[in-house]
Amino acid sequence: MSKFIAIRPGVTRLGLAAGLSLACALPALAGPFEFAPAPQTDLNRVYRIDKATGEVGACQFQLKEGGVGVTVCFPAGEGAGPQAPSDYGLMPSRHEREGGIFRVNIRTGEMSICYVFDDKTVCTPQTK
Repeated sequence: MSKFIAIRPGVTRLGLAAGLSLACALPALAGPFEFAPAPQTDLNRVYRIDKATGEVGACQFQLKEGGVGVTVCFPAGEGAGPQAPSDYGLMPSRHEREGGIFRVNIRTGEMSICYVFDDKTVCTPQTK
């Protein structure tokens, strides 16, 4: 029994070190993208943001006559391309008729509105 007690502190330290290593690695294991739906309740659109660069795009479902439908995507256009490296996220408003979404810079507090215009996703200039 005394051997078990003598070994246990070493095992505990090893477990603690492994746990800390895993906790530090979790952000690296997280995906580089975040997704959020448009607030508009009758719009089948999802926005995507690259959390490191702030680049925004959107995709939506459209019916296709005689088929199962298609996914239509709107790549980054004016203002929606890569921004200064930071930590970005998406924040939908609670306005049920709003087709756009807020792009937020979590480090600086800046934000802009992104929406689909013609065949591109566009964003207003960032401000706070």
